[in-house]
Amino acid sequence: MSYIITLTTQDGQQFNFGCEPEQTVQEAAEAAGFFLPASCNAGSCGACLGHCTQGEYRLSSYNPTLLSKNYQELGEILLCRTYPEGDLHISSSYTAAQMTNPQAEREAEIVSVEMLAERTMRLVLQLLPDSQSGLRFNFEPGQFVELKVPDLQLKRAYSIASSPNSSGRLEFLIRLQPKGQFSGYLQQIAKPGERLVLQGAFGSFGVQNPRLKPSCFVAGGAGVAPFLSILRTMAEQGEDYPTVLFFGVNTEQEIFYQQELADLQKHIPQLKVFFCVWQPSENWQGFRGTAVDALKMFLSKTQSVPDIFLCGPALLVDAATQVALDAGINSQHIIFERFS
Repeated sequence: MSYIITLTTQDGQQFNFGCEPEQTVQEAAEAAGFFLPASCNAGSCGACLGHCTQGEYRLSSYNPTLLSKNYQELGEILLCRTYPEGDLHISSSYTAAQMTNPQAEREAEIVSVEMLAERTMRLVLQLLPDSQSGLRFNFEPGQFVELKVPDLQLKRAYSIASSPNSSGRLEFLIRLQPKGQFSGYLQQIAKPGERLVLQGAFGSFGVQNPRLKPSCFVAGGAGVAPFLSILRTMAEQGEDYPTVLFFGVNTEQEIFYQQELADLQKHIPQLKVFFCVWQPSENWQGFRGTAVDALKMFLSKTQSVPDIFLCGPALLVDAATQVALDAGINSQHIIFERFS
């Protein structure tokens, strides 16, 4: 017995394909000739997050930090872990173009790899010239790519921190994970001149209509990367809109890019930046608490109704989402990207 999957893209187009009971939605889509950008295919990265609006299904094992019980009850799923038990209607963050026109892989060379702060590394890549695009790599601020280490059969998804440019220079902020394979690669093997393979860009996280409403950016650690891309682009294009960034870390030693964010404020006068330290020392003079605490305080005092953009660990995103909902923010104005 084959079930029908109706998948609605972020830009409103629908695709139908069959799915056998023993197939995941991800596998069935690929068998039908569609491309659903994903990273791990094991329920551990969150790149294939979707929302089931109709139908019965079961989820196989996955990283529990990616889907809380509340979100499961709301119908959130991981396409690589979802097996249908009937016809399904699913909405996704993919665009129609991403599903039907998979991005070609590009080679890139490591320019630098360095510790930026405690547990955070900065990776800078230089794309190699492509016969069709040269050095240009098209992406929207807020999107992510898949980075592959061919020799190690290793693949991970990371948000781009740099702004779009024609030089092919790309920056990534990567949080080191204990016993993480990519973390180990960066610390022990990666060096300038080494080559990686890049595919993308993917995702729809970002400011779609920045002129309509004020924006609150809530970032956890390396989750500030897509916000840096957005803010750098705003500065380069001379855009200035009411924007608040809550940059959350555990300790002061994990803070980075203080000077750059101060410089961005000079180019974006309506930008306000708050460094939020969860476990501060006695000498810390900034906000004492999490980025979620800071968001809650801000929403309790502001007269505006901002759009809320969240990026970071799942626990932070879930908590910030609840704070925004409790403050009366419509769920359609809460845009998030979470990772494990």
